[in-house]
Amino acid sequence: MYPVLDSVTMPEGSSYKGANKPADLGDLYETIERYYTRRVTKHGATPLGADWRCRATQELRFVQLLKICDFSRPLSLNDVGCGYGALVAYLAERHAGTDVDYLGTDLSRAMISRAKRRWRGHGRRFVVSRAAPRVADYSVASGIFNVKLEQPVDTWRSFVADTLHAMHKTSRRGFAVNFMSPAAAANERSTMLYCTAPEPWVHYCKQQFRCSVGVIANYGLREFTLLIRF
Repeated sequence: MYPVLDSVTMPEGSSYKGANKPADLGDLYETIERYYTRRVTKHGATPLGADWRCRATQELRFVQLLKICDFSRPLSLNDVGCGYGALVAYLAERHAGTDVDYLGTDLSRAMISRAKRRWRGHGRRFVVSRAAPRVADYSVASGIFNVKLEQPVDTWRSFVADTLHAMHKTSRRGFAVNFMSPAAAANERSTMLYCTAPEPWVHYCKQQFRCSVGVIANYGLREFTLLIRF
């Protein structure tokens, strides 16, 4: 049993239990899957299809997340919430000189279907899964914590904790995630967004994973990136 996520205001007396997740977390995963399936069905394999504003901001996030990786030698990478595989194109453009053993996972079968079609013959693997089915050198997740839809905040925090533990379990050297900052709450969709300061999740990761945590902010977006290194 993991300790209470105290500074992120989990329900009083509750704790994160790994496999024994809160009863409604399964429904949450289904809700997320339906939301992104609708997005990609409507907009196709485009940034809008993954609920991103544009390719430029999407790739700016990739720049920050991939700072977790050492591209001076071959590496393996799990892309959690990979969508249609936009990160694959970025890796090919910016890190073509490094041999990257890539695996993308997503809740949406529609997303994975488009990713497989888009990257057929490129040696990239994609699977429908809540978590990576293998251990890699690194893991990244871009934007998967942002849109909580109509979920209660406490339930969403349980989802975040669940994901962080899964990424820790399936990463040898470290992983990276991003969150929307409180400044993003001014957005017209703010009731659907999960916004947080860095400190609670920095504290949580240090407490749970006995790791170092770097915070990257002020890169032009109302968000921040955490680099968790073991």
